[in-house]
Amino acid sequence: MGLTAEIAAYRTGSGDPGSLLGEFRRAALLVPRAGDSEDGDGGLMSAVSGGIRWFYAFTDEAAMARFAEARGEAGREWPYLAIMGARLVDAVVPEVDGPAGVAVDVADADGSMMFPPVAGIVPDACAVDVEAKSSEVA
Repeated sequence: MGLTAEIAAYRTGSGDPGSLLGEFRRAALLVPRAGDSEDGDGGLMSAVSGGIRWFYAFTDEAAMARFAEARGEAGREWPYLAIMGARLVDAVVPEVDGPAGVAVDVADADGSMMFPPVAGIVPDACAVDVEAKSSEVA
């Protein structure tokens, strides 16, 4: 089952969280580049909500086009990076100053899914639900 099918199953209550996370980590996601230049010198497109930086990620170009349309920006070029979900949470999220997660297919009311900055999704050092370990010796 692919990521969109796992999201659909999870949203109906019949999905398995472990399978959903596994498909997310194995999925090649499309992440729009921020800024208007072809080289995307602004980094990856994201938004901050509730103190969390959410990277926008899409399962295919059609989902990204729906997002562009919803933003009223369908008429411009949308450069993007294709990246595995695992690399997004394991390598990109740790580079963010503060908590970060991934918002998948956010323009699809019945097909979107948030992957928050919690243990099991992002590295423990970036998870908001894991206490930082003290380096002090008792």
